[in-house]
Amino acid sequence: MAVDVTVPSLGESIQEVQVSAWLKQPGESVALDEPLIELESDKATVEVPAPAAGVIIEIVADVGAVLKVGDVLARIDTAAKATAAPPAPAQAATGEAPAAPPASTGEPHVMPAARRVLAERGLAADQVKGTGPAGRVLKEDAERAQGGPSAAPPAPKPAAAPPPPAFTGERNTRTMRMSPIRRKIAERLVQSQQNAALLTTFNEIDLTRAKAMRAEHQEAFQARYGTKLGYMSFFVKAAVEALQLVPEINARIEGDAVVYHDYCDIGIAVGGGKGLVVPVIRNAERLGFGELELAIGDFARRAQANKLDLDELQGGTFTISNGGVYGSLMSTPIINPPQSGVLGLHAIQDRPVAVDGQVVIRPMMYVALTYDHRLVDGRESVAFLKHIKQCVEQPERLLLKV
Repeated sequence: MAVDVTVPSLGESIQEVQVSAWLKQPGESVALDEPLIELESDKATVEVPAPAAGVIIEIVADVGAVLKVGDVLARIDTAAKATAAPPAPAQAATGEAPAAPPASTGEPHVMPAARRVLAERGLAADQVKGTGPAGRVLKEDAERAQGGPSAAPPAPKPAAAPPPPAFTGERNTRTMRMSPIRRKIAERLVQSQQNAALLTTFNEIDLTRAKAMRAEHQEAFQARYGTKLGYMSFFVKAAVEALQLVPEINARIEGDAVVYHDYCDIGIAVGGGKGLVVPVIRNAERLGFGELELAIGDFARRAQANKLDLDELQGGTFTISNGGVYGSLMSTPIINPPQSGVLGLHAIQDRPVAVDGQVVIRPMMYVALTYDHRLVDGRESVAFLKHIKQCVEQPERLLLKV
């Protein structure tokens, strides 16, 4: 029965190999797992063992051939016998010793790996005794050989590290169908990447004055509205001001037209019980700090309980995503199509900054604006973030609308 010898898988990153040498020839017998061929990849040279004992009846791939995993190298007949060796010469009747066979005038066959070692040591092939099949000079033979006076002795090989112990624990996998909301999130994110020219610009904001304002008015704010004054309302108010300054970021592309919105429906990304959701604050331009904080707190509670209505998750004109609540220091948020912009907020950290020629410690936050470059140019995106920065760093501007 004929058995195919094929190119084995040598690793996920290796797709092609080259035949560097055959260690057996047609008609020769081979034992199970005996080295049969040398293959070279872009990472290493490996020997391929015989998959079965028998006789090589065909070599399919010549030396130098470039092959892929699974291609046939040779075929072995597991039932055939090797070609018989020629009979030994008979002794002379007078009892004389048999004549010695004629000396070979050809150079011994040198394997490619051995040839490189010989070249490095300045050795000729006839200075090395081959121990491979049919006298082939193997890499090990070349490494054992000693060079002439000008050849440097081979460097001692470092002791091989013991192989790591085999892992004996369980390696389980689980397959679960994606939830509908996760499938929708995946669909929208891919849609955003495929249908928009996304670009992100960054800035940083000093929250010293916003932090002081929160501390000064927190007690009175809670007494009036029944909720804490957070930073998100500062950024929603600042975003409304900036969207009115740069209306392209509050617009969407529809075919070959641009639809501008004269209102600001701000989506607030919050973590829900089944994934990230983006409920929308309608007409945020009409709301004060208290109304914004109440709306944001209500969204967060109902998102955790999966109680948001479908219409609350649709129709936003701009989105704010606060990865800072999870500790994110920097990110590039992805637009929620068909919107043209999303503002990413990040963790507040005390960092040294230069103020009036002095190094001081301030509560700083990196902010990122991802925008659709088909509609918004770099100048407009930078102007938008600078206005956000100015409004939050000088929160009185939000009251004066300047």
